[in-house]
Parts: sequence; C-alpha cells; structure tokens
Amino acid sequence: MTTTTALVLTGIGLVIITGLAAYAYTLRKEVLRRQAFREDEERRARENCLDNLEMVASSLLQEQVEVTEAAWRCKVLLEILDPRLMERESFRPFGEVHERTRHLSTHQARSELTPKERFKEDRERLAVEEELREAVRSAATAVLEFRRNWPASLH
Repeated sequence: MTTTTALVLTGIGLVIITGLAAYAYTLRKEVLRRQAFREDEERRARENCLDNLEMVASSLLQEQVEVTEAAWRCKVLLEILDPRLMERESFRPFGEVHERTRHLSTHQARSELTPKERFKEDRERLAVEEELREAVRSAATAVLEFRRNWPASLH
C-alpha cells in the first residue's frame, strides 16, 4: 500500500468517525430532550392529580359530593400518585368504601336496572355511606394534610 492510499483511507476513516460522532451527539441531545419532556409531563400529571385530589376531598368535607363517589375518586387518585398510599391507615376508609360498593351498578348498567333493583342498591350504598361517613371524612382531612405537605408527605 502506498503512502497516498494510506493517507486517503485515513482521511476517509476520519470523515466517517467524525460523521458518526456528530450523529451520536445529535441522538444524545434528542434523548435528553425527550427525557426532559417526559419528566415535565409526569410532573404536570402529578400536580393535576394532586389538585384533583384536593378538590374532591374539599368537596366531600363541604358535603358537595356523595361519600361513595368521593371515596372512589380519592382512592383512584391516590393509587395514581403511588399505589402504596392506600396502605396507609389514614386512607384505608377510601378502599373500604370501594371494596364494599364496587359491585353496585353505575352509569349505563344502573339505568338498565328496574326501579326495585335500583332502590335496593341505593339502600345498600347509603348504608355503607352512613357507616363509614366519619371515617371517610377523616380520610379526606388526611388527604388535605397530605397535599399541604407534598412532596415530603409521600414517604
């Protein structure tokens, strides 16, 4: 191999390596951009979830929403934030209401019930609400405290 051939091949090699390095740099910047976007989306989703949780708990304490509906919504929102939150003693009433009322019909299924079946389900739901009302209200107060102390309250 001549010196000229070696220099040409070395030059071609350097151009290829430089091109690949530039491409790798571009890909790395794109990965960082997407990661920052995803983190921002997660932060906004978490803030939205916390705001909704606070709104539902406040509405429950002001008796603007039924106990069952508020308990279900709080349970779902807490599980979105961190599924382990439902293991906390202060939030367990939400899970208990959910467990005891999840078999009841909602939305379209409820409208398809006969009036007698709907009345029976309403009585059952109201009995659960009456029994757990104060526990759920205490859990709602705990939610507001949890929200006030966020993010320290998470762990």
